[in-house]
Amino acid sequence: MTRVSCLLRLLSTECCPVDKRAVMRRIVLVFCILVAIGADACADPSPTPNRITSRIPRQSVQSSAIAKVGYSKRRHILEIEFVNGAVYRYFDIPFSVHRDLMSAESKARFYDSKIRKHYRSVLVRQRQKQESSEKSPASAPGYGAAAHD
Repeated sequence: MTRVSCLLRLLSTECCPVDKRAVMRRIVLVFCILVAIGADACADPSPTPNRITSRIPRQSVQSSAIAKVGYSKRRHILEIEFVNGAVYRYFDIPFSVHRDLMSAESKARFYDSKIRKHYRSVLVRQRQKQESSEKSPASAPGYGAAAHD
């Protein structure tokens, strides 16, 4: 039995007394809800994206470009706070990558070669601090917020 024939059988009063108007109102209501859901899904995203609130504790590290690093073992999320204040969240990071980052002699070099552009990321917080006029590795292209431009 096809779906249409099942629906027609339900709408018929032969098997049981049914108020056809009530059934039609329900069908129209469901249709309107589905249209509203579809319209909402197709709408343009808001110009101001949702803010990400980080609850991953970060620990300070010795680096010219990276100020703090945090890792969630349960969610496999790595957060890196750069010296310019920018914070990025990286997804699907194996614990071994976090461990190797924390033990790397140059955390900035390890980040650049093993994490940046290798894992999906989102901006948690934009850069906060003014960059000094002198060129330091932290303000060089390839680190912090500039790495994701």
